[in-house]
Amino acid sequence: MHTPGGMTDPAAPTGPSADGADMASTDMSQDSGSRENDTQPPVQRVGSNVPMEPDDQAIQRLEGRLEEERDRHLRLAAEYDNFRKRAARERSELNDRAQAALVVRLLDVLDDMDRLTADGASASTESLRQAVELVERKLRKELQAAGLERIDPAGGPFDPSLHEAVSTVAPPTPDQDHQVSATFQPGYRFKGSLVRPARVQVYSEPGQA
Repeated sequence: MHTPGGMTDPAAPTGPSADGADMASTDMSQDSGSRENDTQPPVQRVGSNVPMEPDDQAIQRLEGRLEEERDRHLRLAAEYDNFRKRAARERSELNDRAQAALVVRLLDVLDDMDRLTADGASASTESLRQAVELVERKLRKELQAAGLERIDPAGGPFDPSLHEAVSTVAPPTPDQDHQVSATFQPGYRFKGSLVRPARVQVYSEPGQA
């Protein structure tokens, strides 16, 4: 290549010398990387990168966990048994206190009966009748306060869930069919539960149940 001053530039090195240098540089880098990989210790992995636990240690760990769960179960069972016994004892004590309170209220009626018996010899028939009525009212009042309800269905419809029909009679009019004509013995409910049905006579057409 000629320059304006008549001088010639030296040509850039070409040919095998340049290519050989590039190849030597590449070989050296590859050899260096290979030596670095050879010096690193191999990593052993099991499964999905999770280290394996020895069998004897795994058995001991599982046996320990099983023993803990067994102890926990026994403690819970003992606590539940104690709770059940305590709840039953508290219910029994509450029931006893309620019964004792009713007995205390009935003692006044019992005292009245004792006085009525003691004065019966000198009292007139009318005074005895009035005294008995007074005692009866007091007794019914206490029982009603405790939850007792008297059932006297005379004149009302017959209800087999509350009444016991002991006899039947022909109705005076057709619209009185299956009505209670008379109460022979009143029934009672205690706090909504039937304790004794009322024994009644029922109007019923002949041949009907």
